[in-house]
Amino acid sequence: MERILERYERHSYAERQLKEPEPDSPASWSLEHAKLKARMEVLQRNQRHYMGEDLDTLSMKELQNLEHQLDDSLKHIRRRKNQLMNESISELQKKDKALQEQNNILAKKIKEREKETAAAATMEQQQNHNLDSSGFGHPHHMGMGSFNHSNEMYQVEGEGAAAAGGMSVTQCQNQFSNPVMPPWMLRS
Repeated sequence: MERILERYERHSYAERQLKEPEPDSPASWSLEHAKLKARMEVLQRNQRHYMGEDLDTLSMKELQNLEHQLDDSLKHIRRRKNQLMNESISELQKKDKALQEQNNILAKKIKEREKETAAAATMEQQQNHNLDSSGFGHPHHMGMGSFNHSNEMYQVEGEGAAAAGGMSVTQCQNQFSNPVMPPWMLRS
């Protein structure tokens, strides 16, 4: 097919050399039109052949050439497809690596915050324990009343703690015996 096109172009070139029409003349346009029309027909025929149509007119050698061209085209297509897939895989691996690094950084931050929270909780417990053991949190030292060990009853200056708060003696004892929570947070 390409040979036919080449032969046609050579023939038309030879004709032009013999008689060179003016560029804007109708003869020039008709010659150009004929060339383009022949070229378009050849290209359409090639396209039909590549699609597997109109193969009855082709000889064995032409069919083998067509098969060889299709094989070469498939190789180029597969090579390009594999190149795009490899680039895509490489890009996804880079994204995966970046996300893993980001995940590791966030995990470290979470561990640091957990340590800080645990340290703060431990420090608060120690402070509360120190307050309780020093007697600062005891009702006697807070001016709320005193604990009488002999009758195990809280007394508030001017009022009875159990009667004023509506709590039993056991509740009052439990309220001030918790080493973790300060007494003012345990009131119900």
